Amino acid sequence: MLRFEVSVEDLLRSRFALSPALDLCLLLRSLAGQGQPLPRTWATRLMPAFERLRRETELDAALALQAPQSGPNFVAPPPRGLNQTWADDLAMIRATPLDAARHEFAATATGPSARDPRVRAVLDSTDAVSRIAEAMDQAWHELLATDWPQLRAICERDVVHRVGVIGEHGWATTVESLHPGIAWRDGGIEIGFFPSVGNVRLAGDGLLLIPSVVVGRIAAHLEDPWPRTLVYRARGTAALWGEQETVPQPDALTALVGRARARLLLALDAPASTSHLARSLAMAPGAVGDHLAILRGAGLLVRARSGRSVLYRRTPLGEALVAGSG
Repeated sequence: MLRFEVSVEDLLRSRFALSPALDLCLLLRSLAGQGQPLPRTWATRLMPAFERLRRETELDAALALQAPQSGPNFVAPPPRGLNQTWADDLAMIRATPLDAARHEFAATATGPSARDPRVRAVLDSTDAVSRIAEAMDQAWHELLATDWPQLRAICERDVVHRVGVIGEHGWATTVESLHPGIAWRDGGIEIGFFPSVGNVRLAGDGLLLIPSVVVGRIAAHLEDPWPRTLVYRARGTAALWGEQETVPQPDALTALVGRARARLLLALDAPASTSHLARSLAMAPGAVGDHLAILRGAGLLVRARSGRSVLYRRTPLGEALVAGSG
């Protein structure tokens, strides 16, 4: 079991962030058969490009650094916040000193693939960092960049929801909502399905929480240079998996308000902006705005400003309509 010892100061310093590089690493692990299995539709679409990249770039060297429970920090640097971009991550990857990278190679490149002569030539070269960074950049643009706006929108909506839960119910409820196997007990966060790790003290630095669309259950960073981190599956991710749980489309609700408006009404289980809904549902922003205006005029939604965004949420009437159509 893994247990984080949490103080009041830790709660004050806990925060959310997004990590494009981490999701790319998790995706590469999945495609290589080392991580969470991808939906068949995703795997079928991405596998040809993934196999070509393994042949034509130094991607196998990056894969050789990925262990089942860990990976090198320099290809997934700690994110700084919710505005993290792939360009930010790539700049930090390229800035990794060679000595630091080689130290990580020695610790992580221990499997059979690391002994492949082609992989070993990359890891032993003086330009190993730039070669691996270039392979990661190509993998990003060919495997994840097209989907990232939609996936990022899902993660951003998740953060909006979690912050709302913190404000309404507190940290204990929020943490336990991340996964059924997480519990808040006696001033600490316990994850029962983790290997026997023991107690981890946050020491006043807080906990970093990262929503992901690719992580299987819960992942954790427990060692520097990362802050103590939990990576969890974002709400709404299941709607992307064609073979798994999908957002329901009740016939009665669709017949009443139309298919597009039913999708929007069902998607608003947490407050969201027009742009977030458009990206997460792959709809045109103008069409989303028009449908939201109609739903709002019918008394099913209200809107309120939050910072620079306008967030929509269901009214009690909207909630009742969704509940009655399930």
